[in-house]
Amino acid sequence: MNTPHTSGPLASLKINHTAIRVPDFGSAVAWYADKLDFRVKQTVSVAGLSFSFLYPAGDDSFHFELMAGPGAAERPTYNDLHDSYNMSGWHHPGFSVDSVDAVIDELKRRNVTIASEPHDVPAMGLRVAFFADPWGNLFEVIQPITQ
Repeated sequence: MNTPHTSGPLASLKINHTAIRVPDFGSAVAWYADKLDFRVKQTVSVAGLSFSFLYPAGDDSFHFELMAGPGAAERPTYNDLHDSYNMSGWHHPGFSVDSVDAVIDELKRRNVTIASEPHDVPAMGLRVAFFADPWGNLFEVIQPITQ
């Protein structure tokens, strides 16, 4: 493995947020709040688009920037994880959780689309599952496999 660079301009890079383009602002903000318990910290309008900064229930170090307004092209929706492997570009963010199974059970209770049921990936030492929002964006939940 590579050793981390501890000096230089790029040594300060840290993940802050990722943006998700959605066609309908109100529906998207409501979905992320109702289905994932995300919190809205700020909403602004810039250049004809509405932006909302959404934080996971227990994490203030990372957020999603929802961008909404006219002109958003549709993404494919995924009910099966393997169908998503055909699309280039960003694939999914991953969330560390205490229990993949408990999170997926709760998301099912909230009628969230599950793209991949919980399963172990021994080569990575992880238990994983994937779910999707109504706009075709995939998300992964992960936990270490306990021996």
